[in-house]
Amino acid sequence: MIPASFDYLRAGSVEEAVTALAGHGEDAKVLAGGHSLLPLMKLRLATPSLLVDVARLHELSYIRTGGGQLAIGALTRHGELQRSGVVRQHAPILSQAASLVGDPQVRHRGTIGGSVSHGDPASDLPAALLALGATFVVQGSAGTREISADDFFLGFLETDLHPDEMLTEIRVPAQGSAGWSFQKFTRRAQDWAIVGCAVVRGDTDRVALVNMGPTVLRARAVEDALAAGASSGDAARLAPEGTSPPSDLGAAADYRAHLARVLVGRALDEASAARSTR
Repeated sequence: MIPASFDYLRAGSVEEAVTALAGHGEDAKVLAGGHSLLPLMKLRLATPSLLVDVARLHELSYIRTGGGQLAIGALTRHGELQRSGVVRQHAPILSQAASLVGDPQVRHRGTIGGSVSHGDPASDLPAALLALGATFVVQGSAGTREISADDFFLGFLETDLHPDEMLTEIRVPAQGSAGWSFQKFTRRAQDWAIVGCAVVRGDTDRVALVNMGPTVLRARAVEDALAAGASSGDAARLAPEGTSPPSDLGAAADYRAHLARVLVGRALDEASAARSTR
């Protein structure tokens, strides 16, 4: 299908982009790589009256370390995350997750900020960032604020971003000797995950699930069981608790629940083995 008509603005700065967003409210959308937004527009599921193109704001494309954390600009491409030695050193699960996003074309053009801002429950990078305990820095007409990954994803394609705000940076605590694993089950390599999970085992254990509800979400029952001393196998059996997996053409809800148990079990074993060898 052809998208509805819209106006277009190529922003020359973050401030110009924020001003345009503030002037149009819910009717404006930020365009970066376009791999999340444009399919929705073609299906008329999104009909913005204004697209604010930020793709040429090169100051938002970077990977830096400092202060015990990894800072990633919102316009950093998936392929850059995949190839970065800095990311592999400080947050290797993020590099692995990025390598599994779509196909080479998507990884070449898609941005981490676009993936996070889109808030798709079947998206890989938001789950990895949730497991990492990331913080998102957003800028709007009222200034800059920080939002934890735990508070950012509110519902299906819904985040805590205000209409006049855009994501500018992702901050990830350095992982040190933490063990990690990212597991994803798809029908084809480039497809969205039917179910996926991200596990980080360090001072605390964090487990995030892909496509098990209206947002990416924490597997709290698994985390609580691990904290109480349960084995990986016993904890993994609790993976579907507190979730609401969809039934669609990809899979039925009960099959997704089964996959969650299997994938979380594999991920916990792999993360535990990785941690023990560091």
